[in-house]
Amino acid sequence: MNIPYIVGVETAVPPYCVQQSDVRDFVHALFREQYHGIERLMTVFENTQIQTRYFSAPLSWFSEQQGFVQSNAAYIETALNISADASYRLLQRHGVRADDVEMIIAVSTTGIATPSLDGKLIQRLKLRASTRRMPVWGLGCAGGVAGLARTAELVGSLLTGKYALMVAVELCSLTFQRNDVSKSNIVASSLFADGAAAVLVRSQEALEQVPERSSETTPKTALLQICGSYSHLFDNSEDIMGWDIIETGLKVRFSRDIPTLIRQHLPSLLEQATASWGVRREDLKHYVVHAGGAKVLQAYQDLGIPRTQLEPAYSVLRHYGNMSSVSVLFALREFLAHTPPTGELGLMMALGPGFSAEFILFRW
Repeated sequence: MNIPYIVGVETAVPPYCVQQSDVRDFVHALFREQYHGIERLMTVFENTQIQTRYFSAPLSWFSEQQGFVQSNAAYIETALNISADASYRLLQRHGVRADDVEMIIAVSTTGIATPSLDGKLIQRLKLRASTRRMPVWGLGCAGGVAGLARTAELVGSLLTGKYALMVAVELCSLTFQRNDVSKSNIVASSLFADGAAAVLVRSQEALEQVPERSSETTPKTALLQICGSYSHLFDNSEDIMGWDIIETGLKVRFSRDIPTLIRQHLPSLLEQATASWGVRREDLKHYVVHAGGAKVLQAYQDLGIPRTQLEPAYSVLRHYGNMSSVSVLFALREFLAHTPPTGELGLMMALGPGFSAEFILFRW
């Protein structure tokens, strides 16, 4: 099996940048007549540590309940635009031609498209008509790690000469339910946002056989090696996180304390994962994690992960909020940009609906 490497990561966001304080005031004005005691709940906006987020529509768009047809149409248009933007800039930055992409994997959970997003991207990016396709839907916040793991496995076993392009895009804001006065909906409105990320993956054999094209736009940088992956699905846990499908679209579901679950189960899961890879937990020197929220990141710290190792995730949370599957890829880009390669092992991880945990072992 060929060793898969990440060649590069690029990100994109929709055009509407919103301040957390403005979203707080907007949500308070929407629900204050319906939600008794909403002032106490508004503190959740400050506790997130989020400063700015990006939405696919201006705040005024959310003042009326959008139908599923309208919100999903907005999803298809914006998801294609920003995922194509991230992908195009990634290919350009690394001097990769459209003909060099042999497979595209598209990860998303916040909208529905048939033909699927990967097919639309092939045409937008002018990739080969024979490009292999794999849409991945429904993994939520775990989708970035799971999608990257599946991409690496396919590159290592199937693709021998060209690149795989993995794209994750989530437009969480479009799932906001104007008429849902539940605590879950209000908490979600304080956290979630929109974004896209594109990742280029290639095998060691391909890197050795095909010389890199030299150009001013093609950086000569170290490559992150993907060494293994591990997945875990918790029994009887569907109520922890996910969507309820209602007439107006996707309604968010939160019903348990995720930080508590992290503290209870992550140590044993890490032991299982590292044992499957034949390494020890103390061998892990880097951590790239999904920025699920301030309490989630604090739970990671409580388990012994240094705050400095979590700074990429904290930075993403501050400036972009929780973008579901995309957040961990934003954190990966931050990590690669600010961490000198030393050849040491690291871990990518995220939790999502199922309830599930996804891990990647890497060397950087």
